[in-house]
Amino acid sequence: MALCAFSFPAHINRAAASDPQKSTPLTSHLLGGTDLLFQPLHKLSQVQVRKRPGGVYASLSGGAEYYSQRPPTPLLDTINYPIHMKNLSVKELKQLADELRSDVIFNVSKTGGHLGSSLGVVELTVALHYVFNAPKDKILWDVGHQSYPHKILTGRRDKMHTIRQTNGLAGFTKRSESEYDCFGTGHSSTTISAGLGMAVGRDLKGERNNVVAVIGDGAMTAGQAYEAMNNAGYLDSDMIVILNDNKQVSLPTANLDGPIPPVGALSSALSRLQSNRPLRELREVAKGVTKQIGGPMHELAAKVDEYARGMISGSGSTLFEELGLYYIGPVDGHNIDDLVSILKEVKSTKSTGPVLIHVVTEKGRGYPYAEKAADKYHGVAKFDPATGKQFKGSSATQSYTTYFAEALIAEAEADKNIVAIHAAMGGGTGLNLFLRHFPRRCFDVGIAEQHAVTFAAGLACEGLKPFCAIYSSFMQRAYDQVVHDVDLQKLPVRFAMDRAGLVGADGPTHCGAFDVTFMACLPNMVVMAPSDEAELFHMVATAAAIDDRPSCFRYPRGNGIGVQLPPGNKGVPLEIGKGRVLIEGERVALLGYGAAVQSCLAAAAFLESHGLRLTVADARFCKPLDHSLIRTLAKSHEFLITVEEGSIGGFGSHVAQFLALNGLLDGTVKWRPLVLPDQYIDHGSPADQLAQAGLTPSHIAATVFNVLGQNREALEIMS
Repeated sequence: MALCAFSFPAHINRAAASDPQKSTPLTSHLLGGTDLLFQPLHKLSQVQVRKRPGGVYASLSGGAEYYSQRPPTPLLDTINYPIHMKNLSVKELKQLADELRSDVIFNVSKTGGHLGSSLGVVELTVALHYVFNAPKDKILWDVGHQSYPHKILTGRRDKMHTIRQTNGLAGFTKRSESEYDCFGTGHSSTTISAGLGMAVGRDLKGERNNVVAVIGDGAMTAGQAYEAMNNAGYLDSDMIVILNDNKQVSLPTANLDGPIPPVGALSSALSRLQSNRPLRELREVAKGVTKQIGGPMHELAAKVDEYARGMISGSGSTLFEELGLYYIGPVDGHNIDDLVSILKEVKSTKSTGPVLIHVVTEKGRGYPYAEKAADKYHGVAKFDPATGKQFKGSSATQSYTTYFAEALIAEAEADKNIVAIHAAMGGGTGLNLFLRHFPRRCFDVGIAEQHAVTFAAGLACEGLKPFCAIYSSFMQRAYDQVVHDVDLQKLPVRFAMDRAGLVGADGPTHCGAFDVTFMACLPNMVVMAPSDEAELFHMVATAAAIDDRPSCFRYPRGNGIGVQLPPGNKGVPLEIGKGRVLIEGERVALLGYGAAVQSCLAAAAFLESHGLRLTVADARFCKPLDHSLIRTLAKSHEFLITVEEGSIGGFGSHVAQFLALNGLLDGTVKWRPLVLPDQYIDHGSPADQLAQAGLTPSHIAATVFNVLGQNREALEIMS
């Protein structure tokens, strides 16, 4: 059965929104009349408290552009689960969307979190849960940072005040949290693959439910999305892909001078689709003919639709149709009438194979401060809803991310061959600062970590000095490229791995637990980690100087500790494979790696007040290890405790391998490793996570007491 194609001109809706007094029959039909959704907020600011049958409604305060008090939500208050939406009219769905949007804003204002992405999909979320029957029908949210409205409508509204907090709701979809979260997310571009697996599984079991994957235009820049679409077109199982096109990569990619549009040819193609007025009008005719006449005119409508499709490109079809997906769009993602109509049509049409609905949305929609901000309030701290002012804590030091960027800028000023690469994370990696200084030497490759690594390898082949800045957890996505394209060929690519170790509110999806383990097992890789911000400057300089093999360094989320920085932000290259002793002591040696060194120093300071003076050493390098330092510590102490904020198989394992092979464990020294436990640690405050992991200074001190046989003191410190 042929699926009738739809097109709803987004530019018409915007025109009507900008001037509600000017409307044509077409705009009136599409908009369903003027409503609050399209009222400029500065006009609403003149409205005072109004009494209605439903109670007192909040008003906007004097010069503010949004409510200072949470507006009443009489309709949302009746919705605990999607089934409670089924009897609502379209007009009521619009009211529900308005109330849902304000609920998201006021909830996030108290907790912080991902705001702009959630505001952009409010109408889409309402339409999806109205038309489909979750959890039987599967709705997958790519990345999951836009799932706050989904969580509110699926039984979790009363827990939204706990989101991203210890023992609270996750900031992404999570299977163990709700049956409505059919697939866990956090990283991008996975939902078409997972959705296709669910669709094929459904077919094999002879079931009839729907599968809907919502994916952003940013996530579409990743290769996995294309691999999945290619396979979906071949397998031809029924599923719906909703392309949420908000005209920017759905991650904090803004630079210092404003937003950066999504990179790559896909962005240009989507823009052409949106702006192709003849195409949209012809497809509107196809829809109108089918609706008004029906029957035998379906064939005529199909021909008009086919002709319209031929105007998209010289090849006669969209990229998506070349991959085997039936394309519908572009559709105004903030027009509930259109969304409901299209979703109902697609749902009721059987045996269509995979369908892609191109939905155009605005990130931060409905909250003026988000709409005007360069980053669309992608991720925010707690804030005042009336003014949009975020309550960001002040710090005497900058973030490690910023220190990395400053160090790299200093190196690049001295060496024109240094270039920087990131995967749609200019803001997150700090490379937006580098971009301002060196616009031709900074490359955003989109959410494409695999490509980023091999692209960097190619740059290295040409004698350039690439720094590939990728979060520790995102580096997992490009591991084969690190092994095969970089390390095997001994190419001098430098990997800067931010967010190493525990990351707090983002939880296990973003936790950088494994990078030391998977990097240090590679034969040619130099692996290092700074214990403070000054050491980070030196390791950036060290990586820049290493030109005969690959290297990497990890650094944590959060701010520096306040040590003196090198003059002019220019680090001094370290001797490869050499650590340092920070405190000379006796009996027990703490050998820390990376940020864990600071916990070792804190534990040593505490134990000194109990009459114990420990040795504390900073390993600096996991590969190559400082054999001389480790041998000296092992021979001059009774106990050697290695401490790291990484998984089993990391720094401590390399130390143990060296000790064992050199017979150093055959004598009197006893070795104990402190690492992250062999489990995923849920989101929460950094302090709570560190305590759960057993890596606080108190835990280290208790371990020292235990190895010395002072069990009572160990119990006392932990209590």
